[in-house]
Amino acid sequence: MKILIIGLSLLVGCSFSSNKPTSLALYDLGLKPVSEVQVAPIDVSIMMTEITAPVWLTSPTMQYRLAYHDPARTYHYAHSRWVTAPAKLLTRRIQDDLSQLTRKGVISSHEGLKSDYALHIELEEFTQVFDQPQSSRAMIRVRANLVARATRQLISQQKFSVEKTTPTADAAGAVATLIQLSDQLSLELMQWLTRQLGESVQR
Repeated sequence: MKILIIGLSLLVGCSFSSNKPTSLALYDLGLKPVSEVQVAPIDVSIMMTEITAPVWLTSPTMQYRLAYHDPARTYHYAHSRWVTAPAKLLTRRIQDDLSQLTRKGVISSHEGLKSDYALHIELEEFTQVFDQPQSSRAMIRVRANLVARATRQLISQQKFSVEKTTPTADAAGAVATLIQLSDQLSLELMQWLTRQLGESVQR
């Protein structure tokens, strides 16, 4: 009887140890590299609201599409996630660059302070796309609105789309590429804002 109990105990112990849950990998956008490009700040203040996103992009899940199978459907990785929703990660990334662009500073919408302009960004895509099972690319798409707060006039509206092939067709490859694309997108946004704000200030 004792031998039977010991045998069952060992069996149960082995079954538990062999069925350990897979650990969850959490990712953010990493540390932003120091820019070597020096830009003269523009003498304006900007309020940047939190980037908005469709419902399917408001959770920390890491989304991907199978373009070769069912491109209109989104999937997500079971064991890899962002630490927070992509829109929040992207908001912080862009705010960091925006603070270097404006001399009077960047204001959050919840602070209730006056500003010269408001920047509203809508995130449309922040995904990995598999064109084939072993081949993928990452993409980010946003729409940006620049508004003069005093007159509530739309100064400019622009769509941005960046994409790049991932080094590996998996979650880690998607993360590495989406980090690069986030920095590229932010740079393109800053270049667009520099042109728009420069023209507005001179009017």
